[in-house]
Amino acid sequence: MVVVMILTSIVIGLAFSVLTLVQKHMLSVQLNFKHQTELNKLEQSLWLDMNRFSRVEFNTIEDVITFKNDIDSVIYYFNEKHIIKDIDTFNIRLKHKILFFNGNKITEGMLDGIKLETSEEFQNQILFVFKENDATYFVNHGI
Repeated sequence: MVVVMILTSIVIGLAFSVLTLVQKHMLSVQLNFKHQTELNKLEQSLWLDMNRFSRVEFNTIEDVITFKNDIDSVIYYFNEKHIIKDIDTFNIRLKHKILFFNGNKITEGMLDGIKLETSEEFQNQILFVFKENDATYFVNHGI
């Protein structure tokens, strides 16, 4: 009877150990899914706004990107913990933000490409969003 109880307690101990490992793995998968969903939401939002608005500008002092057209505008506010777009908040920490205009890196002004590198928390993923400018874009904006 004692041998059976010892064997049973060993099996139950192993079962709880395996259960704990599985729970930790599931939490890790859930967190990765949450982060990936947040990155996908940001990328989709940037793609839509980048191609919906005719003028995109970056202000270094306020650390904002403004998307404008004749009717409407949208502003993305960047800070160290998240990115805010009107009523949306993207809980993403960025390590680097690189802006481009006409294939060249810029620090302020009009842009047509954004490269965002996330922190280690988001596995250093890179988002790159751009739009193609046609000749009317350069003529209309005096560039």
